Amino acid sequence: MAGEFGNPEVVQEEVDILLIGGGMACCGAGYEVMRWADAAKAETGIDLKIKLVDKAAMDRSGAVAQGLSAINTYIGSEQDPADYARMVSNDLMGITRDDLAYDLGRKVDDSVHLFEEWGLPIWKTDENGERHDGSQGLPTLKDGGKPVRSGKWQIMINGESYKWIVAEATKKALGMDRIEERIFIVKLVNDKNDPNRIAGAVGFSTRDHKVVVYKAKAILLAAGGCVNIFRPRSVGEGTGRAWYPVWNAGSTYAMAAEAGADLTMMENRFVPARFKDGYGPVGAWFLLFKAQAVNAYGEVYMQKNKELLNDYPPYGQAAVPASCLRNHLMLKEMKEGRGPIYMDTVTALAKLRETLTPREVKHLEAEAWEDFLDMCVGQCGIWVGENIEPEKKNSELMPTEPYLLGSHSGCCGIWVSGPTDIGAPTDETHADAGKIPAHLPKGWNWGYRSMTTVKGLFTAGDGVGASGHKFSSGSHAEGRMCAKSMVKFCIDNKDWKPELDTSVEQLVEDIYKPVRTFLEHKDYTTAIDVNPNYITPKMLQFRLQKIMDEYVAGVATYYTTNANMLGVAEEKLNMLKEDAEKMRAKDLHELLRAWENYHRILTAEAHMKH
Repeated sequence: MAGEFGNPEVVQEEVDILLIGGGMACCGAGYEVMRWADAAKAETGIDLKIKLVDKAAMDRSGAVAQGLSAINTYIGSEQDPADYARMVSNDLMGITRDDLAYDLGRKVDDSVHLFEEWGLPIWKTDENGERHDGSQGLPTLKDGGKPVRSGKWQIMINGESYKWIVAEATKKALGMDRIEERIFIVKLVNDKNDPNRIAGAVGFSTRDHKVVVYKAKAILLAAGGCVNIFRPRSVGEGTGRAWYPVWNAGSTYAMAAEAGADLTMMENRFVPARFKDGYGPVGAWFLLFKAQAVNAYGEVYMQKNKELLNDYPPYGQAAVPASCLRNHLMLKEMKEGRGPIYMDTVTALAKLRETLTPREVKHLEAEAWEDFLDMCVGQCGIWVGENIEPEKKNSELMPTEPYLLGSHSGCCGIWVSGPTDIGAPTDETHADAGKIPAHLPKGWNWGYRSMTTVKGLFTAGDGVGASGHKFSSGSHAEGRMCAKSMVKFCIDNKDWKPELDTSVEQLVEDIYKPVRTFLEHKDYTTAIDVNPNYITPKMLQFRLQKIMDEYVAGVATYYTTNANMLGVAEEKLNMLKEDAEKMRAKDLHELLRAWENYHRILTAEAHMKH
């Protein structure tokens, strides 16, 4: 029976493996899982039931939705996984796990080879050293083709349809009958008989009046990072523009924490320096075009302020200083009044004309625009609207508001079990060992790769803590690793049956509480958005962003805070949580926004307290 607003249809389903998300990590898991499920069926006769649930549409879901102009993690023959692990550790100043980085480094290239096999155009260099984009039909990477590297780890692609290509392969492997789109999972449910075990998840349709309750033996929670907990630089008519995807609401961290999973490095945030207002990518300009960032007086501040790097050995002395240290040098210029900061595109393109063929110059000038068209169309709008031609006029740079993520140049997330074959710690022998709760596993691995400290709950991509610089290819590879582990977990636990610790009726009431609040009080005032009995999700989000921006090291304080400011933030967040109980939802879209806010508040609290 079809539901109606305030009285949703309730659908219950039991599966063995539930994949939550539709980004690169879940696409990797969805592609890989059938391979291992079919092998398990052939060996044991067990036919695993698998479902992937995405709150959006997989073709344009996740951080790669708009496309990319480069794959930032490809090891190739020039480096090895140990080099990669050292790079990750250096850029995040020693707070990452080498076991996770090394393990990913030895598997990520296989995903990149698959992308090319599926049709992703990858730039190549021919035998004469000339660069060609992916349309030229040169040998594939797997067959010895030489990629055009913009940096030591990055390779250039024609990637506007990158996510579409990857999603198509996942759909083909998994089958559309195992995929459900436009379902927003908002709560994980623990097992009735074992509180440290996952048993299911519940969510609602963003298109129909329907609540879906899943029981599952193993769940992959890979719903992205967290955006819009800090007040963004783009406000007013620019509201909604951010560098990382605005639909990343901290759902991965919030739901995992509520289920009892151990979070790690939640104090870490990433503040990328990007083209001002459009948040356009800078990687191709720095790495491929060899452009430099300068202050308002044309001074290269990375050289001018390089002595500051000596305060942070050894990370400041590395060939490529840590990302946050590069920001540190930029902020010095801004604080001391030498802004704006510019990307010196004019000089970079002029120098390239001195060494490249006319064909290559024309190609690179086109790429200056395609770089944005591939992944950040809004930045093209800025250039066109402000009459900027990169060969004639430099563009402003600006550090963004903070983002929480675990797959790009950040490493907050969930503590997971790592590989067992590379010598990672298997016990706790440090001074704080006695502070670890008894139910948590010891060491860095406990049997199933990528499983959290909650039995049966796995994560990948932005969800994995202490492991950054995976980017799109690494997130896909990490999802594939999860798929293999989850199949093994289900086979090892074939006789176990999940039982939810909360009734279905209570779960439905919890999810639809904002709707009930609206329906009960909507007639109290004539202006629907002004009501003493509820707050709109939009206004609640503004309050959250103001708190985080002003007290938890946002742009308002130049990313600085102290214990007293954090104390004020905690007090205000506690009051905000109380008021969040009065959020309204006048339609399904506002119900989506309300639950995104719940997740953002919990994620913000974790960031503030860590």
